[in-house]
Amino acid sequence: MAEAKEENSLDFKKLVPVLVVVLVDVLGLTILIPVLPYYAIAFGADAFTIGLLGSAYPAMQFIFAPILGGLSDRVGRKPVLATAQMGTFISLIILGFSNALWIVFLSRILDGITGANLSTAQSVITDSTDEENRARGLGLIGATFGIGFVIGPALSGLALWISGNNYSAPAFLAACFAFVSVILTTFVLEETHPPEKRGKAETAERGLNFGRMKDYMLHPALGIIFLFVFLNQVIFGSFQLTFAPFTLTKLGLNSLGNVIFFSVFGIISAIMQGGLAGPLNKRFGEQKLVFTGLFLFGLGFVLTGFTPSQPVTWYSRDALVAELQQGSANTPQDTLDEQLKLLPAEGAEQGNGALTYMLFTMLLVPVGIGMLNPNISSLLTKRADPSKIGEVLGTAAAFTALGSVVGPLVGGAIFEGIGPNWVFLLGGIAAFCLLGLMWFRLKPVD
Repeated sequence: MAEAKEENSLDFKKLVPVLVVVLVDVLGLTILIPVLPYYAIAFGADAFTIGLLGSAYPAMQFIFAPILGGLSDRVGRKPVLATAQMGTFISLIILGFSNALWIVFLSRILDGITGANLSTAQSVITDSTDEENRARGLGLIGATFGIGFVIGPALSGLALWISGNNYSAPAFLAACFAFVSVILTTFVLEETHPPEKRGKAETAERGLNFGRMKDYMLHPALGIIFLFVFLNQVIFGSFQLTFAPFTLTKLGLNSLGNVIFFSVFGIISAIMQGGLAGPLNKRFGEQKLVFTGLFLFGLGFVLTGFTPSQPVTWYSRDALVAELQQGSANTPQDTLDEQLKLLPAEGAEQGNGALTYMLFTMLLVPVGIGMLNPNISSLLTKRADPSKIGEVLGTAAAFTALGSVVGPLVGGAIFEGIGPNWVFLLGGIAAFCLLGLMWFRLKPVD
């Protein structure tokens, strides 16, 4: 019995190095997120250009993640992961020294091209776990992401405070984390995909053929999951873009308030994907958790769509105006005027009822995501050819990236064309429709 228990347990000696690599890499990403829009504003970009900048990274990931994922099946996980992290390091150095908007775009494009970090890390976890513990192992990556999303924004704020709001400081701090990640991958991480397990040369070559994505969409076992990955990310991507202007309009929250919101999301996601993913998976299985997670995700969106307009008690219009105008000397005045229209009206009755309501409704979203992410990844690996797991996870990352490109555009159009509440209402309705589709089309694995 003791031997069976040992066989079914996770080998943390193999998992800890890759989880540390992922954490360091995520810290580099989350440190940068809060300050990136300010980079664009400082160079006179309007809101549409900022949106394009946000889409540059996932657009490049969509193109190149399947190629690098397939390449990891051929040459091994370690060299691909190290190369991806070196690309991130170089891109952050370029960003730190940028003095024009096109250089900022160049930085994000380069990082996206080499951005196969997550799919390759997932492949390492898959190589190091059996089917029984795979969801738990993949859940640890989600938990690591949650921790990074808690710590990263705080470090970004600290860097800005120490440097006197020098936007280059967070970029250079993130570059330091990226460099540490390269060192850890090169000298600590063990290769988990030895030559005898690698696919044939054609595997990597197929990664260069984008018609392969169509083939996967038509795959009887994987197609519905890839469709889910794309549509779910479109819904989530619309939320990511519009969450800050939504809370600004409804609650009068500043950037720090939104950082706290996302930090709470990160904590809940870390608990769900790290501490609870394994036990829940063993008791209920992947498919039930996917259905439950998608239901909670959609319910959180729909309920949030009914958030009333009520500025929080500490809301100060003057303070928010000063924050929005920070570093905006080169920004066209009409762009600033559009930003100021998002603020709650002068003399609006203040209170914390709407904030309390939104905290409860939005907390359903990270709970749902915490159920969805590791179990969807586990379903993919169980249905994939073992010699092409890296390619499959890389393709999933590409569909996620495509959803990250489309989602913000859809969310922004709904926000401007119909209204802020409809981003969440329509997103929740779409999630319920996706749940129905998955319920009837997702077949259990034998």
